[in-house]
Amino acid sequence: MFTYSLDEYTELRPLLMEHTKPLFELTDRSRDQLRHWLPWVDQVTDMEHTSSFITNALKQAAENGGFTAGIWLKGELAGIIGFHEINWTSRSVSIGYWLGKGFEGQGLMTSACRVLVDYALVTLDLNRVEIRCATNNKRSRAIPERLGFVLEGVIRQAEKLPKGYVNHAVYGMLQHEWELLR
Repeated sequence: MFTYSLDEYTELRPLLMEHTKPLFELTDRSRDQLRHWLPWVDQVTDMEHTSSFITNALKQAAENGGFTAGIWLKGELAGIIGFHEINWTSRSVSIGYWLGKGFEGQGLMTSACRVLVDYALVTLDLNRVEIRCATNNKRSRAIPERLGFVLEGVIRQAEKLPKGYVNHAVYGMLQHEWELLR
């Protein structure tokens, strides 16, 4: 696990148990906007749910299967980014992310994603990074598009959210493509 400064005010830090309260509070404050795109939001009703999430993230990191980091802006938790399960056989990984209310539109997530893509494709020597977003989530889709990912297709009714099923846009970046963009 690592800590990485994105700029003088922003850094990525691995989630630890001591982050349970700030993560739950950020989730709770952002609930109305997050539930539009994330199916788990309404199941996070107390700090124990958040504690369990962090415990699972730490276990995944310890097993070299991925990791989850907090995005910290001026010492305040602004959002989450991480690798879903790394497929070491296929040398691929998927990135998931979200920002809390009031932290959008500042370039935080694009910067954080750039770091994770670089880490995956250069440091870990993976071959592929994937990002999936609901097709109507324009802000989330803008991130892989800004980073030069290729839109590979749409998976219909890929996820059930409180207001029904959403389609997912699937974006991919291959190692040799990233080398040309760096």
